Amino acid sequence: MVSLTLVHLSDIHFGAHVALDQVRDLEEFVPSLNPSAVVVSGDLTQRARHGEFQRALRFVEGLRETSPVLVVPGNHDTEWWKSPLGLFGKAVRHRKYLKYFGPELGPVVEIPGATLVGTLSSHGLDVGSVTWNPRDLTVKGHLPKTETARAESLFKSGPDGLRVLVLHHNVLRGQISRRMGLAHWRDAHKRLVSSGADLVLCGHDHQESVGQLAGRVVVAASGTHTSMSRGGRPSVFNVITADDQVIAVRQHRWDRETGRFIPGTEARYARSVRRA
Repeated sequence: MVSLTLVHLSDIHFGAHVALDQVRDLEEFVPSLNPSAVVVSGDLTQRARHGEFQRALRFVEGLRETSPVLVVPGNHDTEWWKSPLGLFGKAVRHRKYLKYFGPELGPVVEIPGATLVGTLSSHGLDVGSVTWNPRDLTVKGHLPKTETARAESLFKSGPDGLRVLVLHHNVLRGQISRRMGLAHWRDAHKRLVSSGADLVLCGHDHQESVGQLAGRVVVAASGTHTSMSRGGRPSVFNVITADDQVIAVRQHRWDRETGRFIPGTEARYARSVRRA
């Protein structure tokens, strides 16, 4: 496998809370890393308004000038209130998102050495996302079996290389929030492992994290580029490098004094043997 570099961003939330100084640095810094691809794992907007989507699209199109970009919607990009519990169909929830980032809610990007599959976990107030905790209404996500089955099929039929699955909601428990992003997360974990993914990229919790599922699937969450970082922590985005032996996730942390992102902690994981 060729050596790859992936830049992973999330939760930019164009709107009232966006950190424009961070966005400006990302627009300059990310292309200088010469990434093989860029992933934006949802919540491009704050209120799913046209102006927010338009600014988000400008940001993504700027990144696409130098690298392929895969984007999936987050819960803030989903107009669930137009069809709570799917009463008026599911398509209406993402109609505005698709206008700007369509035509797929689960896009696929193939690059030399890797297949990246986007999946949909953002449904708003939906039967699959409901839990016993009222705090979870409209915020919790769920990953349908159809999404992991589709990813598994694409990984099996695609070329050899790194298999990357992207969703919005955090897969691992938030260190500060102590919350899982997905409803029915135990089942989701099993299906993520069996999908054949080597790497899962997500966001939502507004705190960076990195770990593994079943000791073989690397899971990385990126932070937020807003004033709403969990615990007031500096914002973080991930730069992932991968080859035949290692997947390495380096966190780039916002330095308020210099107004720049600087390289920080790196976590390294041995590549697992490919499952049949």
